Amino acid sequence: MPEFPLPAARPLRVAITPPGALLAALAVATLAGCASAPPAPVARSAAVAQATEAAPVATPCPKDIAAIARCLSGQDTAGAYYLIAVPTQWNQHLVLHAHGGPTLGTPKAERSVEDLERWQIMVRAGYAWAGSTFRQGGVEVRAAAEDTERLRQIFVQHVAQPRRTILHGQSWGASVAARGAEMFQRTADGKRPYDAVLLTSGVLAGGTRSYDFRTDLRVVYQYLCNNHPRPTEAQYPLHIGLPADAAMTQADLAARLNECLGLNKPATERTSEQQRKVQTIVNVIRIPASSIQGHMNWATFHFRDVVQHRTGGASPFGNMGVVYKGSADDAALNAGVLRYRADPQAVARFAADTDPTGRIPVPVLTVKGVDDPTAFVELDAQFKATMERGGSAARLVQTFTQHNTHSYLSDPTYPTLMDALLRWVDDGTRPTPEGIASACAAQEARYGKGCAFLPAYVPAPLASRVYDRQRP
Repeated sequence: MPEFPLPAARPLRVAITPPGALLAALAVATLAGCASAPPAPVARSAAVAQATEAAPVATPCPKDIAAIARCLSGQDTAGAYYLIAVPTQWNQHLVLHAHGGPTLGTPKAERSVEDLERWQIMVRAGYAWAGSTFRQGGVEVRAAAEDTERLRQIFVQHVAQPRRTILHGQSWGASVAARGAEMFQRTADGKRPYDAVLLTSGVLAGGTRSYDFRTDLRVVYQYLCNNHPRPTEAQYPLHIGLPADAAMTQADLAARLNECLGLNKPATERTSEQQRKVQTIVNVIRIPASSIQGHMNWATFHFRDVVQHRTGGASPFGNMGVVYKGSADDAALNAGVLRYRADPQAVARFAADTDPTGRIPVPVLTVKGVDDPTAFVELDAQFKATMERGGSAARLVQTFTQHNTHSYLSDPTYPTLMDALLRWVDDGTRPTPEGIASACAAQEARYGKGCAFLPAYVPAPLASRVYDRQRP
């Protein structure tokens, strides 16, 4: 879900360490290259286009694609680092990537290296690939969409004019791509900047709904464990994540969770009390035990980023009216959990930045593992309803797979989806889940096994997975 340089006390950092030679080359290259409705798309495009961007410089590609591609890197005028890969056998199409996360703290060039290493399948399939780190760390969607559009312009100005440009958003980056497709509908010369949108493992219900369950996790965890904060520490409302000046680190939080829940141990080695509490969270919040740590990180450090840097110090998160179910004593749980009311102005500000409108003028194809532990499959039901309200239902096709992973599904999955999108754009053939499932099997001969599409699957409403609540 934008990226300010954060205070030194902010602890969360995702550090990606590529091979040493690549790091050094990237550093040299980048130095050398170095609430209201959304504004009208044309105005946004013009604003991003105002600055003159330096040409990217050659840099070594990640080793797995070094033999089949050339790579370029740089830093744009807003401060975002970027990386571009163009295969030797280029099919003239560009995949413009919006990464997940988001990372907190000042962005580093290595982030785009990690993204390209993960998504090298696009290059292997013949597509040029371009990814931005975004100019700042944190939960700001519109700024990330602007940085992504700026990178598209850099590619067109300094690399080549692609025949087709597919905007690809992964995880939180799917919300960036969805908002970007709404914001940038025409370039200065009246053309479409993006021909289609691919959203994979997406967080697609907008910030005002996608993170409700993490508020629930914070209050239920505190009811069970009472150590975040401890009774001896200064108390604060849990829905702000952390106070601005709190010195807690990710390791500190992990230690508290392990103390109470034994998450660092197999279930058989936890005490009976620890296992009881873990199972209560699993049953009440409806997440697997393996994802408790990750979601608590988000509900702590990312919530603080939102409140301190995006919504004026007030929280857009709340749990008023929630009726929790699944514990050994639901009456005691509902009487004992702390309750918080979301601030209406904070909600409006957060919605203006993160909530999609569904007004996307080009084809949109999505994929989600039905057992995704990070971005629930039910989020896609909410996105479908959003696209219907925005008048874009005919431009949306959703697919689902049997995968239980989030960050990456399988090699043959993505080229299959790209082929389907391009056919849709080029000759108007709207794909079907059945056709995509069938086409994927043919891709396995080239890309290996991994097809797991479920053509008949339809996700349940988001309210069946995440508790409804009072909203401003």
